[in-house]
Amino acid sequence: MKVDRETLQKIAHLARLEVRPEEEQPMIDSLNEVLTWMEQLNAVDTTGVEPLTHLSAERNVLREDVVGEQLPRGNALKNAPAKDDTYFQVPKVIE
Repeated sequence: MKVDRETLQKIAHLARLEVRPEEEQPMIDSLNEVLTWMEQLNAVDTTGVEPLTHLSAERNVLREDVVGEQLPRGNALKNAPAKDDTYFQVPKVIE
């Protein structure tokens, strides 16, 4: 498949991109290079090759959930721009 001007305009429209006329030919050339490369990859025999789902064999390595030292409330609120004695005050976002 080769990308032409009409195909580029359809792709740009679907992607909500504005392509200026002077950008069209370099972009067409670039897309055609990518498609040529993909055709070369499709020609490779991948029989028996398992699909790669993760780059690493490691799974979630999580630390133990342990209660530790806590920041005192007064220190946490000390530099807050708006606060009362107990809480941070923030603007209302849901009406």
